[in-house]
Amino acid sequence: MVLRRMELPLLGVRVLDLTRAMAGPFCTMLLGDLGADVIKVEPPWGDETRSWRPPEMAGEAAYFLSVNRNKRSLALDLRREEAREVLRRLAARSDVLVENFRPGVAKELGLSYDELARGNAGLIYCSISGFGQQGPLRDRPGYDLVALAMSGLMEITGEPGRPPVKFGVPIADITAGLFAALSILSALLLRAKTGRGAFIDTSLFEAQLAILTHQAMHYFATGEEPSRMGSAHPSIAPYQAFRARDGYLILAVGNDRLFARLGEALGRPELIRDPRFATNEARVRHRAELAELLERELAKADVAFWVSRLGAEGVPCAPVRKVGEALRDEHVRARGLLQEVQVEGAPVPQLLFPALFDGARPPARLPPPRLGQHTEQVLEELGYSRHEIQRLLEQGVAFAPKKG
Repeated sequence: MVLRRMELPLLGVRVLDLTRAMAGPFCTMLLGDLGADVIKVEPPWGDETRSWRPPEMAGEAAYFLSVNRNKRSLALDLRREEAREVLRRLAARSDVLVENFRPGVAKELGLSYDELARGNAGLIYCSISGFGQQGPLRDRPGYDLVALAMSGLMEITGEPGRPPVKFGVPIADITAGLFAALSILSALLLRAKTGRGAFIDTSLFEAQLAILTHQAMHYFATGEEPSRMGSAHPSIAPYQAFRARDGYLILAVGNDRLFARLGEALGRPELIRDPRFATNEARVRHRAELAELLERELAKADVAFWVSRLGAEGVPCAPVRKVGEALRDEHVRARGLLQEVQVEGAPVPQLLFPALFDGARPPARLPPPRLGQHTEQVLEELGYSRHEIQRLLEQGVAFAPKKG
């Protein structure tokens, strides 16, 4: 089931999206999923992720397709003053603007918050950058991997004794996009009370510091640097991946009661009486001995056997699956998490918004757009005549795909 259009919570909110790559587009996609009219402003050559291929589907880069549904594409050459004037007219009629230019670029273009707010006092303007608009690091490049390394997260990710590694997804971009969307929604609520817009300054770096959570507190509490522990947890044991006979499974044993159940399921009830393992604190101190013992037991059978047996005893566990296995799980279908959209006549799956509203999930109303697909439509909505639109296209101020 999907929400009817009239029930979408952000219906009637217009978002001007001047972002590219992942952090900004992920933020604006979430807003679009919730019903906002998101106008994605791209240069005539497009968001660079359109060229991040392979892989591709329906003639478009898969990366681009992953974060640009529920948007309309307006292609403008913002190096041209006439294009910037189009943008100012749009900003005057918009509720939200999101940009991820390098700090200072929006001001150079005459598109800063101060300038645009003069024509729209209620505008909520969100800047997403690598390190924020002020501070000694403001001019550092805003890439996911840079923020990951600078925040300390990369140093604590990976196996002990091995080099630090990145996450399997651009976690700095994605979490920055989430915090940006949360901030925008909060600003919309505040505007409903005050009538005033807001300038939101957030960054990839700050998002990574925020999600350090207990690892940051570990450092504050002890003065010791957290270390790389692979899949293990610094404060809980056993809480990690273990090798079984034919693959890996995880155990998430968060208290002594669950550990007693694990011992019973393994046929080793005496483990809970072993002073090395009787409490979580003791198990954390003796985690290496415990992990060695558990792997010896788990190596005696396949993953499926242990997941069934441990699950029957109420021990939190799960197989370590491949991405395709997770996406094909019948639970994904039962929860309505996937929807196919048509891109150039070809079906393209989309992973939908990860929440239900009164039992219904916001749909993919619009497929990821072709570059400039909605340029003429948006210009018409702004009051440009057909003659003016044609002139803007012919002079390279705006771009639209050729018809037919």
